[in-house]
Amino acid sequence: MKKYDVAIIGAGVTGTSLLYVLSNFTNVQNIVLIEKYNQIAKVQSAKDNNSQTLHFGDIETHYTPEKAKEVKKAVDLVRIYVEKHPGLHKKFHKMALAVGKEEVETLKKRQEIFGKIFPNLRLIGKEELQKVEPNVVKGRDPSIELMAAFTEDGYAVNFGKLSQSFFNEAKKSNKEIDLFLNTKINSIEKEEGDYKIISKNREIRAKVVVIAASANSLTFAHKLGYGKNLILLPVSGDFFISYKKLNGKVYMMQDPKLPFAAIHGDPDVDDPSETRFGPIAKVLPILEKGNYGSILDFFKLFRLKWSALVSIGKILSDPVYYRFVFLNVLYEVPYFGKYIFLKEVRKIIPSIKGSELKYGRKIGGIRPQVVDTKTKKIALGEAKILGDKIIFDITPSPGASICLKNAENNAKKVVEFLGKKFTFDEEKFKEELKQV
Repeated sequence: MKKYDVAIIGAGVTGTSLLYVLSNFTNVQNIVLIEKYNQIAKVQSAKDNNSQTLHFGDIETHYTPEKAKEVKKAVDLVRIYVEKHPGLHKKFHKMALAVGKEEVETLKKRQEIFGKIFPNLRLIGKEELQKVEPNVVKGRDPSIELMAAFTEDGYAVNFGKLSQSFFNEAKKSNKEIDLFLNTKINSIEKEEGDYKIISKNREIRAKVVVIAASANSLTFAHKLGYGKNLILLPVSGDFFISYKKLNGKVYMMQDPKLPFAAIHGDPDVDDPSETRFGPIAKVLPILEKGNYGSILDFFKLFRLKWSALVSIGKILSDPVYYRFVFLNVLYEVPYFGKYIFLKEVRKIIPSIKGSELKYGRKIGGIRPQVVDTKTKKIALGEAKILGDKIIFDITPSPGASICLKNAENNAKKVVEFLGKKFTFDEEKFKEELKQV
């Protein structure tokens, strides 16, 4: 049985970014990356399973100034990386669109603060909107006030390709790196100070384990006795698509009480003529979209405990959540759902017709929302559990956008777990991911 310094379970963008950071900026000598599917980035990081957006906090109108500053600093690491590695992203303009007097006034007040955090973010009115996004203005009642916080710095990223790039860069290092695909983990056991990772095909020993398997990370945590107060609400994010409607990313103003993005339109990273409208967010008893075997895994996590049921009931009793869930269920009704959703899309493109929208089959993924059964609330933001020489990454916030900052934090914790002989080269890390 081979022994490694570090085992990373999950070869999406969270796991591969950590592999990249450990291999290039620490003196960890041997690392194994374990993935249950037959390729890297098969689930959440696959191109069609996420929003493809780098979320800086400039047009995410539910962010506080403090949150935006923190996120911007973290996301800049990914921005710099993709700019240095061609083929991973495309640039579009983007905006937060305010419709009506109340939203316009809110956006103006927001800009007084956020314009200082994001110097390239500026307010534009109908005249300029007509030039950059004519379909946003076309057919709209001229008496309705319209304004947008606009920037040219919109990044659409293929996170699947980014994951592969992280792995390729890790392999260029002089470290010993193994990749095991088609390796589903049956159990993880603590044994003589190390971890024994058992699958059908092999057994692996590691001093430190990082589980970067999204919702499944909590499954492993529960089995090892961690996070028993946490359950998951798996939220499926689906999209409708249309063609040649937007030139860039257009986001609506967001309800600060909701942890989900407001309806927005995004060009696809590989085919900018395709515009996605969504997300349609619905709660499903499934941990991986399209993997119906994960329904059983969900119920094992949920456990149908009274505290879990009470937590869900309390969350859904909030009128904001109840209305949100109810509407998103209606959007899924065959044929009629599209026309209910059309009302939301027309806030962005007033002239769009129902015949121009089609359901984006196989587009969208699952985002696990963590619920704390003690507080009976959704745990907004990052969900991470630290154990005895083990890390469970469930859902970094805001998702893949901060994968390198998350990897930096995890790498520092890993070398701490390994002992005094292991170090993280912070200067080299900063130099490599420095703006040129």
